Amino acid sequence: MHIDIITTFVICFMIIFGIGIVASRVTRNLSDYMLGGRRLGGAIAAMGVGASDMSGWLLLGLPGAFYAHGINQIFMPIGLVLGAYLNWQFVAARLRVYTEQVKDALTIPAYLDNRFHDGSGTLRIVTALVVMSFFTIYAAAGFVGGAILFQSTFGLSYHTALFIGAVALVSYTCIGGFLAVSWVDFFQGTLMFIALIVVPSVAIWHVGSWQQTMTILAGISSKYTDALTDFDWVTVIGLLAWGLGYFGQPHILVRFMATKSKAEIPKARFICMLWMIVALYGAMFTGLVGVAYFRNSPLANPEEDFLQFAHVLFNPWVTGILLAAVLSAIMSTIAAQLLASASAVTEDFYRRFLRPHKASARELLMVSRIAVFIIACVAFAFAYNPKNNVLKLVSYGWGGLGASFGPVILFSLYWPRINKAGAVAGIVLGAVTAITWWALHGLGGIFHLYLLVPGFIVSCLSIVVVSLLTMPPSAAIRREFNEVNDILQH
Repeated sequence: MHIDIITTFVICFMIIFGIGIVASRVTRNLSDYMLGGRRLGGAIAAMGVGASDMSGWLLLGLPGAFYAHGINQIFMPIGLVLGAYLNWQFVAARLRVYTEQVKDALTIPAYLDNRFHDGSGTLRIVTALVVMSFFTIYAAAGFVGGAILFQSTFGLSYHTALFIGAVALVSYTCIGGFLAVSWVDFFQGTLMFIALIVVPSVAIWHVGSWQQTMTILAGISSKYTDALTDFDWVTVIGLLAWGLGYFGQPHILVRFMATKSKAEIPKARFICMLWMIVALYGAMFTGLVGVAYFRNSPLANPEEDFLQFAHVLFNPWVTGILLAAVLSAIMSTIAAQLLASASAVTEDFYRRFLRPHKASARELLMVSRIAVFIIACVAFAFAYNPKNNVLKLVSYGWGGLGASFGPVILFSLYWPRINKAGAVAGIVLGAVTAITWWALHGLGGIFHLYLLVPGFIVSCLSIVVVSLLTMPPSAAIRREFNEVNDILQH
């Protein structure tokens, strides 16, 4: 193990923990810890959305998918770009305003509870349980990615690498909370952006040129040059449908809620979309050129494509920075997911049911940090199997959250007739459909369709049918809906 790589890693971690310590000094209450006091500027919010969204799967899973399956995987980046843009365009500003209007909600469960005036707490319980269930699997994917990184780079055993990554992640998440994660995400997002420009560019230069790379790929298999090779509508629709997931990701939606004001949204949207397009297609080129570069000694694990490039193409100092970019990507998303899960425990269980109007700010912060640790331990247990696949775990968590919350978020923001019963039905049936579809995936046929598609459709239908068959919202709820529309029009 080269000392220069270790040195670079240490410097990066010092920067990250330094940011966490600084952020901890301005984290005074639960609002600061969960939403950074709603004072994120456009650039910080944009990079936070990008970094927490993409995670290690952008540098490990996505290049691995192109390496293993070919250029038809391009439909996934296309779907993600469209979904992200629509999320910024139609959800960001409206959710920012709505969550502040309804009793200054700090979490998605709290927003839905307040949006529908649910005095029983049913919506909070259902939403919080679904958030924690899918986020536990999602966070496990990040732990697996970290283990692959340390295992490949430093020759550690899988379980040792898993433990080291988990300790580092939980430590800085607990120290600074949302504000630390947001500031670190800006640093991490910048590293990821640079890495996904530098690595494929240098790799293509080593092969000779892009034209030469394509010639080599064509000689290996047409699937690397023709997106319609072995064309399958079920697969293509499933890949495009990844974009639907954006509407229901609490760790992304919470960045909209934390933005300083709705006036920051257009700037944040531009920065985030530019970052995202470059990053996604950088990952695509990394995977494809990897097939050409490593053609004489194919990789045993396609998800190590980026890591192997970092080792063979660069000097140790640069390698250390590139590997730090991978770890940064993994840490940013898991931290956001752990905070979202912890907020469900603290805000939606502990304060709502156990200590209403009694818990102090210090007590709530302590409960949140304990929740982060416990949820991380559960995710660690799920990640313990070394046969786990990053992209597979991500697809389950992403699809489950998108199917459960995407429709109810959209309807709650745009359809005044939706009521509490419809919202509960949409969340529950969306989640159940996604889980069931995943369990039946092995049967093939229509069950090869990505679980997000049937889950999203069932959730939408459930919301509409149940809402129309039950009592309409109260006059107070309709008035709040109209007030939000008035604010957004000015």
